[in-house]
Amino acid sequence: MKKISLLVFSLFFIATASIAQEQKEKKKTQLGHTDENKFRQLKDVLATPNDQHAASGAPGHQYFQQKVDYVMDIRLDEANNKIYGSENITYHNNSKDDLEYLWVQLDQNMRADDSKTPLARSNSAAAFITPDNFKTSYMNEGKGFGFNIESVMTGGKPLSHFINRTMMRINLPKALAPGETFEFSIKWNYKINDINKDGGRSGLESFDDGNNNYTIAQFFPRLAVYNNVEGWQNMQFWGRSEFALEFGDYEVNLTVPADHIVEATGTLQNEKDVLTRTQRKRYAKARKSFDNPVLIVTQEEAEKAEKGRATGTKTWKFKAEKVRDFAFATSRKYIWDAMAVNVNGNTIMATSLYPKEGNPLWEEHSTRAVATTLIEYSKLTFDYPYPKAVSVHSERQGMEYPMICFNFGRPNPDGTYSDRTKKGMLGVIIHEVGHNFFPMIVNSDERQWTWMDEGLNSFVEILAEDVYDAELFASNPAKDITRYMGGDQSNISPIMSQGDYVKQFGPNAYSKPAAGLYMLRKTIMGPELFDHAFRTYSQRWMFKHPTPEDFFRSMEDASGMDLDWFWRGWFYTTDVTDIGIKEVKPLYLTDKPSERVTKLKAQYKQYFDNLGPLVYITDKKEDANPNAMDQYADGKEVPSYIYSVEFEKPGGLVMPLIVELTYADGSTKRETFPAQIWMRDDNTIKRVFSSTQEIKSIKVDPDMETADVDTSNNSWPKPEADKFDQFKNKTKG
Repeated sequence: MKKISLLVFSLFFIATASIAQEQKEKKKTQLGHTDENKFRQLKDVLATPNDQHAASGAPGHQYFQQKVDYVMDIRLDEANNKIYGSENITYHNNSKDDLEYLWVQLDQNMRADDSKTPLARSNSAAAFITPDNFKTSYMNEGKGFGFNIESVMTGGKPLSHFINRTMMRINLPKALAPGETFEFSIKWNYKINDINKDGGRSGLESFDDGNNNYTIAQFFPRLAVYNNVEGWQNMQFWGRSEFALEFGDYEVNLTVPADHIVEATGTLQNEKDVLTRTQRKRYAKARKSFDNPVLIVTQEEAEKAEKGRATGTKTWKFKAEKVRDFAFATSRKYIWDAMAVNVNGNTIMATSLYPKEGNPLWEEHSTRAVATTLIEYSKLTFDYPYPKAVSVHSERQGMEYPMICFNFGRPNPDGTYSDRTKKGMLGVIIHEVGHNFFPMIVNSDERQWTWMDEGLNSFVEILAEDVYDAELFASNPAKDITRYMGGDQSNISPIMSQGDYVKQFGPNAYSKPAAGLYMLRKTIMGPELFDHAFRTYSQRWMFKHPTPEDFFRSMEDASGMDLDWFWRGWFYTTDVTDIGIKEVKPLYLTDKPSERVTKLKAQYKQYFDNLGPLVYITDKKEDANPNAMDQYADGKEVPSYIYSVEFEKPGGLVMPLIVELTYADGSTKRETFPAQIWMRDDNTIKRVFSSTQEIKSIKVDPDMETADVDTSNNSWPKPEADKFDQFKNKTKG
């Protein structure tokens, strides 16, 4: 009978332990917790360094990149909303490889009638739909979008090519050897999409007065990147992950209606041909105005222009050097202002174009926001190297190109606007202008790693927004990301996922990387170390193609910090932060050794004899002797209160442990323990705190700096609401 009882007890104990362990593991799984060593190096994940991407994160001594130059003639057919273009392309093979063919991107084909993009999306019947979209969706009526390639030529002869949806392969007559160049031309046309009706990253916005606002990009066949990391970056364009492009020089002639105002990538070459004398005088004034924008085209002048229709055309000529793309904006509706910006002694022009529908918001803020962005981004990266930055207003756009971007944020028809509208407009302008730095100059592969441009840019954007209007943009990125990170793990992807396959694209590519960098700067590294490392990365990879490894390694190389634990957890997993207080135990000074210490003293007598006098610490209040240290204190005040605090980490991420102690007199003390405190135990650690006065409360991460998804365990003693909830849970059922 006794044996049976012991067996039953043993089975009960094993079952209970098993259930407890199962519940513990379930909670860990729910929180994205993994039991692997969080501090192991990333050598099993990162690409092996080589002579092009060095172990330091810098470009290697054999680094190369291709160069592509374009000479283009572009004509806008306003009557039919079409673009007609021809381009002469010079491809420079700076690699050590013989190239049998070239790959060209045809991004407009994403919306062609035979595009596969709609077929790659789950689709259900909508409760309502426009007649035009019904025809497209259910009546197989095409809209006629996509590139029409009229000819591909070299040396006056047709050049063999093959179109595979959004990519075109140029079959070279013979392999292009290292150091050689190849010249060819493409002639094309395409129908311009209406952004509000057809969607798209560029296109036209139509107004009730019959005018259009053309914000045109991805409008010409562009060479894909060839490098030693991907070979040809020839992923199809599915509409979301953006563009991988080579740097080069551009000469572009833009022929538009004579009453249009135009801005574009590059420097205008023929001001006298396209601007009036008054406009040239105003622009000359703007070049010397560093405090306020100067109106080059006033609202009154724009309103007058939009009522007419020119019959002739003008050709605006632009040149740009060392840019990876080209875009332009044109309309007769534009108000135009500009001001000069001093970036470390260099004068840069900040410019805005906007229809009257953008005022008064745009006239008040757009160009000033551009100026702030150039100054603040330059502080954290490198001096802005281009001659200008342009913000163009379009109702539903937020897209970036070298020197020019298209931005939303429109007041109500009566000119009033909310703080939300103002914040959205300023945020998108700062963000899109900021993209000049990432990826227009630090030219990462957007098609593969969206976070490398969107995440880094979103992080610097936070700092620039704080300078422009700290009250309007007050935020805590680490706190703000917790709702996403603590959500359904099956609907979250690691940051290090190719952009087209990411779940919850916005938080993954923008908010989470930005929050991570914000935490690195504020909490983990500190601004001085972080800023030096971030500048080092940015300057190393100006006008080059960095990889994620180059970023991770440069940040460590320039800071002297091992951050592999952070990159692994934050970028390669969906683990979360959850650090809390498990137990707080008061301790007391005593002159009585515990039974365990007494046994140790007997066992290791010689060792203890060599130690000399001892005082002891106990958790038994009845054995306390607050005077036990007095004779050894050398006149200093002996702490009256000692606490052993056990901290737990149910979450999978390791983070610094930030502890705030509040004393009886209301004063506080904060201590930050590095993330390495979890190196030897990934579940719990203990710290002892002593004080001359009673500690009334302890709080973990009081300012929400570490993206802790569950703050219910962050305080001791637990808030009364938590205690009441615990009582309710105990009395249920």
